[in-house]
Amino acid sequence: MSCRASLRLPRLCVLTASLGAVITGLSLNAQSLDATGLREPVRIGAAGVVQDGDDPAYARPDFVDSKWLPVDPKTRLREYFPHSHSSIVWRRIHVKVDPGQTGLALQAYDISRAFEIYVNGKELIASGQVDPYVAYTRDARLIAHIPEEQLRAGTLVIAIRLRAPLTAWTSAAPGFKGATLILGDESALRDKNLLSMIGENAVTVIADLLAPGVGLVALALFLSQRQRREYLWIFVLGIIHAAILPLLVISINRNLPANWFILYEILLFATNAAMILMVRAFLRKPFGWLLLLCTAVGCFITYAFEIAYLYGALPYSFAVFEVIPIGIVFAVVLPILLIRQLRRGDREAGILLIPFFFYSLGVYGFIGARLLQQIPPLRSAALRAEQLVFGIPLGIVTVGLRELGILIFYFSLAIIIVLRSARMSRQQGILEGEMAAAREVQQVILPERVEAVPGFTVESVYQPAQQVGGDFFQVLPAGKGGLLLVIGDVAGKGLPAAMLVSVLVGAIRTATAYSQAPEEVLAQLNERLLGRTHGGFSTALAAHIDADGRVTIANAGHLSPYLNGREVELPGALPLGILSGARYETTGFNLPPGSRLTFYSDGVVEAQNQQGELFGFERGKATSTQPAAAIADAARQFGQSDDITVVCIQRNGVVASAA
Repeated sequence: MSCRASLRLPRLCVLTASLGAVITGLSLNAQSLDATGLREPVRIGAAGVVQDGDDPAYARPDFVDSKWLPVDPKTRLREYFPHSHSSIVWRRIHVKVDPGQTGLALQAYDISRAFEIYVNGKELIASGQVDPYVAYTRDARLIAHIPEEQLRAGTLVIAIRLRAPLTAWTSAAPGFKGATLILGDESALRDKNLLSMIGENAVTVIADLLAPGVGLVALALFLSQRQRREYLWIFVLGIIHAAILPLLVISINRNLPANWFILYEILLFATNAAMILMVRAFLRKPFGWLLLLCTAVGCFITYAFEIAYLYGALPYSFAVFEVIPIGIVFAVVLPILLIRQLRRGDREAGILLIPFFFYSLGVYGFIGARLLQQIPPLRSAALRAEQLVFGIPLGIVTVGLRELGILIFYFSLAIIIVLRSARMSRQQGILEGEMAAAREVQQVILPERVEAVPGFTVESVYQPAQQVGGDFFQVLPAGKGGLLLVIGDVAGKGLPAAMLVSVLVGAIRTATAYSQAPEEVLAQLNERLLGRTHGGFSTALAAHIDADGRVTIANAGHLSPYLNGREVELPGALPLGILSGARYETTGFNLPPGSRLTFYSDGVVEAQNQQGELFGFERGKATSTQPAAAIADAARQFGQSDDITVVCIQRNGVVASAA
């Protein structure tokens, strides 16, 4: 999967011995090659002679190397010098060329973490520092033009000084491979190099480009669905891949100091951690502390070993131990957890299992190949099997199980996001239908037209912030020509608040059948609401207005009304649904003929503009003498954020000169 380091070997150990045996168009023996008829680039990395130790004279073209050991494409490095494992090894290759040839170049690839290449005694290519040892990466194909004056002699003496750390001496792979050194026309080499770069890295680059795209979509989903933590970790994974991609591209074009590449290992460590947390969020079950501890230890061991390999400080056989700890997590534990989730009916777990399957194949294949390499008769077959784990050639493209797993992983995430979006669209359609039905019900229980009461003019406006709201009001005729108003606001918005409104409106109708005293109506509403609000509450105000203008009001935490533009002072009281047996105090005053009593819900005074300014009580007071529709429209245009309800009651008759 995304544990790239756990399956990425030193390239010295990846290519098979047969790769160096193919040398096209050359008549070759142990010490000289004939390249006079060169028509296309040829591999010469498995040719020449070799000697351990270090001497600057080894680079000179006239140095006599007849006693050096001939290079064999199947021989491991330690088999050349079984009794001496020098940290520096030299190799010399004699090449016969056409003196009139031009445009010839040499390509060096995957030779060592530090090496120098001399042609006729002059340095042509270098990477890292041989002594004192400064390790570099070795993923780039370095191409250098061979000066024409060196070709005029008709012979090239290529001398390679390379650092041979512990990993190279203990490797089961051949010591020298044909693909490490290629001679040919410079333009042809560069064209071939470009194709190789594309083929070897196409899948990885596509995955690294796909990851940020999926991550940005996941971020947008997370901002709207904060409970879906997996979206956050998918976004984090995308950001990490976006940071890895430039480093990968640079390392393909030029070798980098190993110290710099430690950043790459840190990013891979972060990738593994984010992936584990993402799977944890998908499963919606916290991992036990033992699993988290084992995961942390496995990641630490893997990348500690990887950094040690970067400097060649560990034996080759230790690579198995590098993979096992983190392989247990990603190729055993997480797949088992996903399988268990799949058996519970979670299809998303099945989709995620697919990339983990390919990753697990890579882990098992690598461990098996490494173990078989310890058996001499099976070594060649094991090396070929290991090569297939890291790269199956498909035309010019090479696809490794790890890279394939990464690519499929992000495609799987994209599929899951699409399926979730489709499911959410269906659920949204169902919800919109339910909300439309709820709005129709609410329009029935909150009538647009209030029943006419002789002697009074009643105006009402109700504007929910959403399709349905939490405000409610009822204006009912009372005995002897009076009326009863109940207005309130349920805490919250949407369908839950609308359902409580339905309960309260029904309770109002029931309560007023027994008593129209405001304090008794609120007391009955309070008892009806207890246990139904799930920790919420509702404000309410009940006002009984007699035919002669006598007003009696009881308040349960609602806004005070305005009488002819002045706020009516009411005692405070607890909202409904909080305390059983609550009692509500009443306040009385007169409503003279022509006077106007205006009631608001808090959606009026809490309207907020783009600058964060509230409509406020002062504006509410100033507009309270206007028609109900004008008040509601003013609050809505200011910036509606909550349900808006306005009820205005005016007593008909000649306006008195003084109240």
